[in-house]
Amino acid sequence: APELEYESVLCVKPDVNVYRIPPRTSNRGYRASDWKLDHPDWTGRLRVTSKGKTAYIKLEDKVSGELFAQAPIDQYPGIAVETVTDSSRYFVIRIQDGTGRSAFIGIGFTDRGDAFDFNVSLQDHFKWVKQETEISKESQEADTRPKLDLGFKEGQTIKLNIGNMMTKKGGVAKPRVSGSGGLSLLPPPPGGKIAVPPIPPHSSTAIANHVTPPPVLKSTNTNSADILLDLDAPASASKAPASVTTDLWGDFNTASSAVPNQTPQQSNWVQF
Repeated sequence: APELEYESVLCVKPDVNVYRIPPRTSNRGYRASDWKLDHPDWTGRLRVTSKGKTAYIKLEDKVSGELFAQAPIDQYPGIAVETVTDSSRYFVIRIQDGTGRSAFIGIGFTDRGDAFDFNVSLQDHFKWVKQETEISKESQEADTRPKLDLGFKEGQTIKLNIGNMMTKKGGVAKPRVSGSGGLSLLPPPPGGKIAVPPIPPHSSTAIANHVTPPPVLKSTNTNSADILLDLDAPASASKAPASVTTDLWGDFNTASSAVPNQTPQQSNWVQF
């Protein structure tokens, strides 16, 4: 809506020269060399603004900001702003007052960069106007086209088929691995190994042939020469008192043969 439009500033240049130009006598373009470039008729500030789709070139006083002239532009390039044929720093604009009267004047910039910025600001604005016009036209055409009814009709349903999902009727439950005691166990991880419990040792008696004899202690008493006989004496209650002998290995064979319920095995010890 026009009441919602606001004015925005597109470009501001502090120095601009204004020239009175002679009327054009032919269809050829304007030439800045025909103007009195050394003696401008007015010097001030130039400001380019936009309100809606219309741009405005405003010539204002540098100090007070009073408006000197204004040129509304509805198309660029067009009759409202024209470039000269012999320079890129000078333009011809059409100014208008509130009564509808118009006149053509020349403007020029001392810096070529200022003239470039002025030209680009007008080009960008009307490029935006062109895009807005195309978008509005497309939206109007879309409104006139018949719209597709993509909603569900009454009683209409859809069915989704998702892979690897069990159904309520035909689904098969995966078997679960259960251990001892009815507890459910998780399967081993991929690439893992199941630890095998160690085999308990046999509960048989120790093998007598592997008994290592204790070291023989030296003693000067001849009555206690056989210390091993005294150690093995309480092993069997039904054994007869040991006789004094000089054979230190004989009692080990006798003690191993006195173990009950044991299969006699061949001794690996050599008797001397």
